[in-house]
Amino acid sequence: MENIEFVLPSEIEKRSFEIITKELEALGKIIPDEEAPVTKRVIHTSADFEYADTLTFSENAIKIARDMIKNGAHIVTDTNMAMAGINKKKLAMYGGEVHCFMADESVAEIAKQRGVTRATVSMEKAAELNVPIIFAIGNAPTALISLYEMKEKGIYRPEFVIGVPVGFVNVVAAKELFLHSDVPYIINRGRKGGSNIAAAIVNALVYGL
Repeated sequence: MENIEFVLPSEIEKRSFEIITKELEALGKIIPDEEAPVTKRVIHTSADFEYADTLTFSENAIKIARDMIKNGAHIVTDTNMAMAGINKKKLAMYGGEVHCFMADESVAEIAKQRGVTRATVSMEKAAELNVPIIFAIGNAPTALISLYEMKEKGIYRPEFVIGVPVGFVNVVAAKELFLHSDVPYIINRGRKGGSNIAAAIVNALVYGL
């Protein structure tokens, strides 16, 4: 028990961020001030310091995303897990809502008929929402591919993409699509990511307002 640190429950998160900051400094990792809250919250969620190297931001990404949230942007996720992890009460203070269409029966039926993933159809359905949207993709690379294809065809242009799907099939390639696009983004290069990472990024953006 001698190595156990006594921390009040209300102070645990604060202490965690102090440790993260200290360890980043020890590793010689310098993160721009604007991006630091997002990167540190992702590390806090995953205990993985590699995100300090792989999390990638387009120019003015933080300001663009936060301005969208302040103006009532909605969040669309590709999993119910990500949706559950986002602080909806805080988001609602600015008029925003969180959507996930993956479990919709109509989405499942259309996906089956067309031989595509539910994530693909979910993005198409999200594009019909008449509101500004931040897409928070943590699981399905096909969601990113669908958004990119709609943009390329002139059907729909996403205003902001958080692209952090995790896995092995088409994950890296799907992320690369947006790294070379004109759509504002927060992307994690490589295979790592997940629904929890997508939710953490959204929460970091909201908490910083």
